[in-house]
Amino acid sequence: MIADFKNFVRKNPGLLKYVREGTMTWQKFYEMYDLYGEKEEVWKNYIDVPKSEAVATQTLGVTDILTWLKTADLSKVEEGINSVQRVIGVLQELGPNKTVDTKPTSYKPRPLYKHFED
Repeated sequence: MIADFKNFVRKNPGLLKYVREGTMTWQKFYEMYDLYGEKEEVWKNYIDVPKSEAVATQTLGVTDILTWLKTADLSKVEEGINSVQRVIGVLQELGPNKTVDTKPTSYKPRPLYKHFED
């Protein structure tokens, strides 16, 4: 059922506009889809989006990323990366030490004529 809903959203990219505006959520859309399916009058208000508007909502994601990159505080991003590296370092120290050098014990084959320590 979720895969069907995802395909429905891909066919109707205008739904993204309502989620970004905050007038609807993906949960509400999914509940509507679960109750009414694809071919009901319920979708009339959300799907009848002109093509130019639908294209604009698809390219809005790239614009959002570029805006974020322009306004991002690089020192905070660097602090976040450093904290993640520290956490990984601590986890590696707590984990099993794989660099331990263990020498295998020497193997001495048993003589063929000897049975049970005779």
